[in-house]
Amino acid sequence: MKKVWQVVIVDIHPTSMLGTKLILEEQQDLLVRGMTSTGSEGLELVNIHQPDLILMDYRLPEGQADQYISQMKNLSAHSHIIILTDEDNVKLFRHLISLGASGMLSKQASPSQLIHLISGLREGCVSIPLSWLASSEWAQPVESPAEELIVELTETETFIMERIVQGVTYDKIASEINVSRRSIDNYLRKIYVKLDVSSRAQAIERYALYARQTKTVS
Repeated sequence: MKKVWQVVIVDIHPTSMLGTKLILEEQQDLLVRGMTSTGSEGLELVNIHQPDLILMDYRLPEGQADQYISQMKNLSAHSHIIILTDEDNVKLFRHLISLGASGMLSKQASPSQLIHLISGLREGCVSIPLSWLASSEWAQPVESPAEELIVELTETETFIMERIVQGVTYDKIASEINVSRRSIDNYLRKIYVKLDVSSRAQAIERYALYARQTKTVS
């Protein structure tokens, strides 16, 4: 049986928010723990509930969602963040992913598309429209850091990152090293600081550079 994912919804439209809640809770493995229309209250809900999933409107009363993504990841490193937006384009998607989001979905998407995206995240996958693959923006190379990465990860931190790269879940990693799930979050916060990143995707990319440099030195 799948683990029940705890969900927080941040949406400026109350009707849309309630509709999303109904769609999610038709699934036996999704439970909405909190809803709000502001980013500041969203931060409070994330801190309280430590949700597995955050659905957040791109445009909020205090501004765009950009400013809240990294803050939410700092409060709950394991949380997946899906941004709901009217701007369905590759450039925005790449920008949001770089900030720490796990995905982006058009507000015009069907309920099945939302559930499909969430199901993919459970398996460690990100879903994108096929049309984006033909986009010139999608083909643009991602710049990699040229500078040498100077960090020192402990043996446990290195093991955790190796398992994350292999796609192992946080719960499984916790059981392998005999610590609590919350301890893994604490380790991840320290790792993110050392690698100077704010998301899982960025951590994996930076760890790959760290691993190459460590191998070269040894």
